[in-house]
Amino acid sequence: MSRFVPKNPDFREVATDTFERQQAMRTLGISIARLEPGEVDLSMAYSRDFTQQNGFVHAGIITAGLDSACGIAAFTLMPAGSDIVTVEFKTNLLAPAKGERFAFRAHVVKPGRTLTVCEGRAYAEHEGVETLIATMTGTLMALPRRAPVTSQDGVRAPA
Repeated sequence: MSRFVPKNPDFREVATDTFERQQAMRTLGISIARLEPGEVDLSMAYSRDFTQQNGFVHAGIITAGLDSACGIAAFTLMPAGSDIVTVEFKTNLLAPAKGERFAFRAHVVKPGRTLTVCEGRAYAEHEGVETLIATMTGTLMALPRRAPVTSQDGVRAPA
């Protein structure tokens, strides 16, 4: 059970909608596995399309998953009418990103009115065993929500 109380009673719906509007996450095949106030678990299957020269998932892909996990964890605690952007993060790569599945787990460390600090961990699952492959500390900023617009290809994007 989460130690935080969301400011928006519709936090699940709003956070899920925000996540689903991230075309990058859709492209990477990353989905929400668990969502609680101040916490999120994202999941991604291995794809050769996202590897570097040695066959490991590229650090940029791992970082993108962690960044989005931190953002959604922070977003669950924002008041209605808010949006969120990352203003800073630090990633430590701890082990090669090799496995069949990847998990990106993040939780809020310190929520704030404007800035929220989160920690994230990325795990690779190989033959049923999880290995910690990266960590992230991120700072996220709450913004007033802008009305979404539709691009020429029909995808909703921020104004």
